[in-house]
Amino acid sequence: MKLYEDLLWRGLIKDVSNEEEAKKLLNEQSVKFYCGFDPTGQSLTVGHLVQIVRMLLLEKYGHTPIVLIGGATGLIGDPRQTSERKLLTLEESLENAEKIKTQLSMFLDPNKSIFVNNYDWIKDIDMISFLRDYGKHFSINYMLAKDTVQKRLDVGISYTEFSYMLIQAIDFLHLYQDHDCKIQFGGSDQWGNITTGLELIRKIEGDKASAVGLSSPLLLKSDGTKFGKSESGALWLDSELTSPYEVYQYFINASDMDVMNYLKTLTLLSKDDIMELEEKLDKQPELREAQKMLASEVVQLVHGKKALDEALRVTNALFNGEFDDLTESEFKMISKTLEPLVVEQNLGLVDLLVETKLASSKRESRQFITSQAVSVNGVKISDLEYEISKDQSYYNQYVMIRRGKKKYALVVIK
Repeated sequence: MKLYEDLLWRGLIKDVSNEEEAKKLLNEQSVKFYCGFDPTGQSLTVGHLVQIVRMLLLEKYGHTPIVLIGGATGLIGDPRQTSERKLLTLEESLENAEKIKTQLSMFLDPNKSIFVNNYDWIKDIDMISFLRDYGKHFSINYMLAKDTVQKRLDVGISYTEFSYMLIQAIDFLHLYQDHDCKIQFGGSDQWGNITTGLELIRKIEGDKASAVGLSSPLLLKSDGTKFGKSESGALWLDSELTSPYEVYQYFINASDMDVMNYLKTLTLLSKDDIMELEEKLDKQPELREAQKMLASEVVQLVHGKKALDEALRVTNALFNGEFDDLTESEFKMISKTLEPLVVEQNLGLVDLLVETKLASSKRESRQFITSQAVSVNGVKISDLEYEISKDQSYYNQYVMIRRGKKKYALVVIK
C-alpha cells in the first residue's frame, strides 16, 4: 500500500489542499514535511500522538520530518473556541519548548529529523516589516472567514490571537524557503492556519510553488466527547505527570466502538495486523484482544518496553491483590496512580480506612475488618487493634490496603 492510501485508510487525512500534488509528493518522492507543537504546557498529551504517529509513518516511508517547536507562537496563543489563552512569559515559553523538544526526540531520531524553534526567526521581525512584508498580503475579510476566528466573534478576540495565523504562515514560508519543506501537517483545527501559510507562499513564491497542506480529523470518542481525558484530567506523555499504568488502563478500557480507530491512528501496527484484531473483536469481543494490543502498543511507543512490563505487573498486582514481587519503581508507579496517604507513625487500621476513604466511618471500618473484607499487603486482617508499621512495609515505606476486590489505598510511612 502506498503512503497516501495508508494515511487515508487510517483516517489520518481530512483536508488536503491539492490531492494530486499530495499523492505525488508522498508516494513518489522523498520530501521534507513539518508539524508544529506549541509549548503551552510542560508536556504533550496523548492526544498529540496522532500527529507523532503520522510523522513516524512518513519517516518510515523515507520522508524527513521537521519538528517545529513554537517558542514564538506559544507566546501569542492559537485561538480557542471559548476565550483568550493566558499569555506565557518568554522564559516559560522557551523552557517549555526545550522540554517538549526533549520529549519529541524520544520518538523521532534527531539524526534523521530536523528540530527548529520558530522563536529563532520570528524574534528578528520588527513590527513595520511584519505589517508591510506579511500583513499586506491578507485582507481582513480573508482572516475573518477562518473558522477559528468566526467561532470567537461573539465572545471577542484580541488582535494578538487574531494575528496568530499570520505568524504560523511565516513559519511555513520560512521552512519552504530555507529547508525546502513541501508539506505541513496538523489537526483539522489548524486548517485555517495551514491554508494561510499556503496563501503566503503562493503570493511570495508564485503560483508554481509546490507546497501542500493536509489535516487530520480531531480524535474523538464514539460519543463525540474529547479524546485523551481520564477522570483525573489530561493524559500526559510525561511519566511524572501520568504514569504508564494510567495510560495502559485508559486504553485497555477503550470501548469496542473506539478501539479500531485508536489502533489505526495511535499505533504503527500494519493494516494486516489491525484487520486481524478487528476480526477477533467481532468474533470474541469478551477477550478484548484489540484493547490489550492497543494499550501495550501505546505504552511501549510512549515509554518503552521496560515501562510496559512494569505497567503490566502493576495491573496484575492490583487485580490479584499480590504485591510481594513488585519492584520499588513499580510501587512508585502505583503512588502516581493512587494518591498516597503519608503518615509518620504507626496507625491503627480502623483509623486508616477512614483516612484513606475506604470507609466512611470508624463503625464502617470495624464492620469491614470483622467481615474479613480488608487486607494489608495481600494478607486479610480481622484484628480490630491491628496497626501498620515499617516492619510490614515494602521497601521500608509502602503499605497496600485493599477493601473488597477493587478498592485500594496506598499508605507511605515516613
